[in-house]
Parts: sequence; C-alpha cells; structure tokens
Amino acid sequence: MTTRHAIAPEDFVHTGFELAGHVLTITLNRPERRNALNWRAYAELESAFLAAHDDPQVRCVIVTGADPAFCSGDDVSEIMAAPGGGIAKRGAAIVHNPPTPAAIAALECAKPVIAAVNGAAIGWGFELALFADLRIASDRAKFSEMFVKRGLTCDVGGFYRLPALVGPEKAAELLFTGDVIDAAEALRIGLVGRVAAHADLMRDARALAERIAANPPQDCSAAAMATHARSAAGPSTPSGAWPTPTTIAKAWRVFWKNARRSSMGAEALRPAAANPY
Repeated sequence: MTTRHAIAPEDFVHTGFELAGHVLTITLNRPERRNALNWRAYAELESAFLAAHDDPQVRCVIVTGADPAFCSGDDVSEIMAAPGGGIAKRGAAIVHNPPTPAAIAALECAKPVIAAVNGAAIGWGFELALFADLRIASDRAKFSEMFVKRGLTCDVGGFYRLPALVGPEKAAELLFTGDVIDAAEALRIGLVGRVAAHADLMRDARALAERIAANPPQDCSAAAMATHARSAAGPSTPSGAWPTPTTIAKAWRVFWKNARRSSMGAEALRPAAANPY
C-alpha cells in the first residue's frame, strides 16, 4: 500500500474508515454539522479515496454519512464566510475553481463505489453521490444541486454524471432551479438505483458490496475505471479520456463569462476559495 494520501486513515478526525473483509466503508462524521465539509474533511475524504485505490485488500467502497444527513455540502461558516477566508480570499482576477481534489480522487478510484445516501445530499453532497457507481437511497434521503441558490456552480458530477443518469433536460432543471427532490422522485428519474427503508440502508449496501467484492478484483477494478472515465467524459471527449484539462475548463469559462454579464454581477456569483489542501 502506498502513502500518497496526505492524511493517514488513523489520523482522520471527521471521517470514518472501516475495512470489513474486502469492503471499505467511508463515513462522513460531522453529524452536528449535518456532515458539512470543512477543509480538513475535504482533505480526509480525498485521502480516503486515495487509500482505497491503493489498498489491494479493498475491492468495493461504500460512502455514507453519520445520521441524520449524508452530506449537506460545504461548511459555510468555515469555507465561505470565515473572516479572512472563503469569499474574502478571492481575488478579482480569479473567476473559477478547478475540480475539487476529493472529486478527482473519487472518480479515479479504481474500486467500485456505492453511495448509501442516508439523508440530505445537498450541494457538494449531491456531487459526492454522483461520483459513486451505484446509489442506494434511504427513504429519508433528499437531493439538491443547490449551488445556483448561492450564486455558485456545481463540481464535475453535475456537469457529466447527472445528465448521464437522468437525461440532459432533467439535469438542467435540477441545476438551474436548485429544487429539492425526495428519494421516491430520485428513483423515478433514475438518479438512484433503489430506495431502502432507513433501517435497512446499510444492510442492503453491504450486501451489494459483498456481492461485488466476491468477484475477481482485477476485473472489478478495470470495469470501475472504464465506467468512471466514460461517465466523466463530455460529448466531445474521447471515450476513456479524463476531461478536466479541456471540457471542464471550457465549461467554467463559459459559465463565468455569462455570470459577469448577468444583472447580479460577477461579485455576487463568485465562488468560495479554492481548496488549499
């Protein structure tokens, strides 16, 4: 196992990391903040996916949250509104961020990933669910790409995974409105593969993960990498190519060009600080 992950799992503060057999469960563990992510939590999540990728004992990953939420997105008090940080760190010349390192780590993880969505998946929490290969929702789950309501835009999941799952028109509606949908609607539109009673969610997720982990690990890893690369590719990106240097950058440039022309003004739409970890 390599040590390229920045934070060792034994040093995690906000993230559970439990390997049982060949199934790794990553648990966002800031329940008092509804598992909102601060800088440390983002860095731990990135490190968790890197560790999963590197560990040959891991054959399948479950990502979930400590009840009552899956992930409510950024911790606004720390990332966006803290004195001397967040929006205050943004320079006038900086008009877009690159994809979040944790997003890249999740998408490049060569292990099948199951999102067990146990509650609200809001903003980047919705993105995290999209980065998974399979999604099982609790009957208490809620989903929202709420970025637009904060004058922000989504990470790579909303640009590519969401349209692939629900179709471009429904994806556009969710991205442009920031509407909240429940588990039943998520199942109806194809965002999740199944809905479980809340008490049965982790049992069902582990049962599916164990079925996957029982298969030859090389074949599962190859299938996961091919699926990740293809679903991240934009319409003009060759199959299997990672789109970050080209299509993602182009999408950001178009968004911010239009934002600066809007009546709200660029300052009102400027996103939070780039992740520094």
